Amino acid sequence: MGKNDTDLFFRAFFGSLLPIFAVAALNNEHLYAATMPRYNESSMCARKEFILCECISNTIYNDEIFCLDFAWQGPAPKGGQFFLIKPERTSVFLGRPLSVAGWDAGAAGKPGILHFVIALRGRGTMELANMKLGEKAFLTGPLGKGWAEALGEINAAKKLAFIGGGAGVAPLACYAKEPGNQNHDFYAGFRGPSFGLDGLLPLKESSPKESSPSKEPARSIIIASEDGTEGKKGRIPDFFTPDSYNAVLCCGPEPMLKAVAEKCKAASVPCFVSLERRMACGVGACLGCTVKTRDGNKRCCADGPVFNAEDIIFD
Repeated sequence: MGKNDTDLFFRAFFGSLLPIFAVAALNNEHLYAATMPRYNESSMCARKEFILCECISNTIYNDEIFCLDFAWQGPAPKGGQFFLIKPERTSVFLGRPLSVAGWDAGAAGKPGILHFVIALRGRGTMELANMKLGEKAFLTGPLGKGWAEALGEINAAKKLAFIGGGAGVAPLACYAKEPGNQNHDFYAGFRGPSFGLDGLLPLKESSPKESSPSKEPARSIIIASEDGTEGKKGRIPDFFTPDSYNAVLCCGPEPMLKAVAEKCKAASVPCFVSLERRMACGVGACLGCTVKTRDGNKRCCADGPVFNAEDIIFD
């Protein structure tokens, strides 16, 4: 067989496999779930298909952050969970993993509203930022393990600290709004003016222990900005002390997570972090979102995205 014949053979051979790989890529959670028995059913999301949903709001916060709202008639999400999202008309193959920033349940027979606070990171998020009202996107979710599941026996009624940096305030804001979960202080750090805190109590300028007029236990918001435009000037890890809390929940840039986790470890206070990784399937099948832990590699999408910080090996 000559060189040209060999080239034609391999082109024909691999060309015949492309449809198979395409189907496998679109349905890889089913393929891997069937061939990898160590993943039990409890680790896989019950709702894996993409659902076409209407964009009902697009709010631009600044040059890097925006908020999208979608009508949603699927399962109600929990704080800390995420969705894979891509516009109906798109140039990207994979949906972008985005944490839920808020959830408003709809009246009987009507869709609820999903809120997402999104940072511009590339082509996929740029397409989302350019969505107009009435346009539709494919959503799948809710996916992953949220804050409540990760906390386990640490009851939300105990004194908690929520620490969010930038768009990392989103999953914490969602959890903060869940009923019976208001006994916390919310620390929010930004480069400039704040965003994504809609529906939470206003900033308490003095002590975070100051009470507020509510039937729920007191809570407060402590804001910091790197440029000093709002709240304290600086970064949350510069002044945060975990000693008075039963647990700390943190989401944001990884250097911030590492700094907060180290402070919590020194104070013997449990710390839980929500991690961000590039994702493909979103259900733990493709193994593309590996997290290094002291117990081996974990899947950010299915074993997380919320983890006990003591288990994480930070780079």
